[in-house]
Amino acid sequence: MSGDTLQRLSTLTLSIKYLSRLPHFSDLIPPCLPSPSPTVAASQVPILFREPYILSGYRPVQQHWHFYLLSLFQRHNESLNVWTHLLAGPVLLLRWWANIGALGYTLDTASLPLSLFLVSSLTYLFCSVAAHLLQSHSEHAHYFFFFIDYVGVAVYQYGCSLGHYFYTSEAAWRESCIGLLFLPGAAFFGWLSCAGCCFAKARYRRPYPIRRKICQLIPTTLAYILGISPVVHRLFTVSWTQDPSLSFHALQIASFLLSALFFSCPIPERFFPGCCDFLGQGHQIFHLFLSLCTMFQLEALFQDYARQRDTVMELFGERQLWWACVSFPALFLCCILTALITMKYITKQLQGKQEKDK
Repeated sequence: MSGDTLQRLSTLTLSIKYLSRLPHFSDLIPPCLPSPSPTVAASQVPILFREPYILSGYRPVQQHWHFYLLSLFQRHNESLNVWTHLLAGPVLLLRWWANIGALGYTLDTASLPLSLFLVSSLTYLFCSVAAHLLQSHSEHAHYFFFFIDYVGVAVYQYGCSLGHYFYTSEAAWRESCIGLLFLPGAAFFGWLSCAGCCFAKARYRRPYPIRRKICQLIPTTLAYILGISPVVHRLFTVSWTQDPSLSFHALQIASFLLSALFFSCPIPERFFPGCCDFLGQGHQIFHLFLSLCTMFQLEALFQDYARQRDTVMELFGERQLWWACVSFPALFLCCILTALITMKYITKQLQGKQEKDK
């Protein structure tokens, strides 16, 4: 063996020894906090936490809250569901900042719908991260955090509708029956989406019947069809070569439809049970496409805002803009109230179950 080879082997050995002395993440955790522990099989968690065709990678229930916070850095079957939406938030903010530099932005009445779209997007991303990160703590936490997740989805739907109405819609569409009823209809269907999902979650138990998915999808689909209607009208009535935002609008529709497909169907794990426990679940793919949908929406709405900002006040008036924006926190409060009422019902059920088990 040559001298150079021996020297390289010696250097490699020293490097390995040095790296082995570096502290691991678990060494950096204070002694008072629990370290992430190995995941367990589906048979070791209550049926409420089991997902179809996902056989392993579950976090044990009834651990300290710190355990689930630290599981952000652990490999489990919810890891990618957390990180796909956790990373989408900063990317969204970076694109917002880039668009401000490229297209301009002024915080005034005319820009309120665009600002609320960003707030609604960050809200649903945060609620989703909280739900997937913390729901494994207990049955009570599971229901509570997913009800909050449904609130985030409803708020996001309405935030999208505000942006589409004030920046994307055409005069001919606004003068139609759909256009005249659009804003109150979008608020109602947003709330109905939250209420339908909360009801379906509270009403049905695993293994979930198809009725549960219907209760979730029908109000959500109605909210989406209404919210996207000004975009579809514009796609079919305006030349794409004259409007750069239309390509982004088409991409956001395509991304949403793909996300809806993977949300509705447990694919590909249905065909490969146990093979997608950590990577490749349909819900993970749903998260990715929904994040892409939000990115494309942001790009499209910034383009539309840049084109319309000088005429928004003239077209809609300050009063309509303010009323539409005041309805945003009103919808949020209605959805929170709906989630809390449903949670009260669930709490009584869980307490009755505990007393029965005793």
